[in-house]
Amino acid sequence: MAKGEKTIVTNRKARFEYAIEDELEAGISLLGTEVKSLRDGKANLQEAYCEFKGQSLFLRHLHIAPYAFGSYNNHDEVRPRQLLMHRAELDKWSKAVSQKGYTIVPLRVYFKEGKCKVRIGLGKGKKLHDKRQAIAERDSKRRIDRETARR
Repeated sequence: MAKGEKTIVTNRKARFEYAIEDELEAGISLLGTEVKSLRDGKANLQEAYCEFKGQSLFLRHLHIAPYAFGSYNNHDEVRPRQLLMHRAELDKWSKAVSQKGYTIVPLRVYFKEGKCKVRIGLGKGKKLHDKRQAIAERDSKRRIDRETARR
């Protein structure tokens, strides 16, 4: 995490479910009450995914709770939000997603120098044996860390 970044929410399950091959930072188009709610840390990224609609990339199912002090202008909690990227990046990622098995997964939402950003990753779904291997590696690392902490 770089200086001036404040993480709001991370998708910890994404790296377990997908083998992330490429990452990218994208801006996100938000309403005023959404930004205020994000500053309060009221977001959930668990079921979120990215999808191309036309030539634009949208973030779907990012749950941002309604702003507590919002009026009738409050936002819809799970509306599709457009991601802001350069055309060349969009074309490159669109071509990659058209290949079988690839998907775009949101990894974390954060503020960088006052602007809300989304870290997205191009990933391929892991098979069951890959997940088992990841669990075994995590357990062995945890066991090694415990042994070194005892000494």
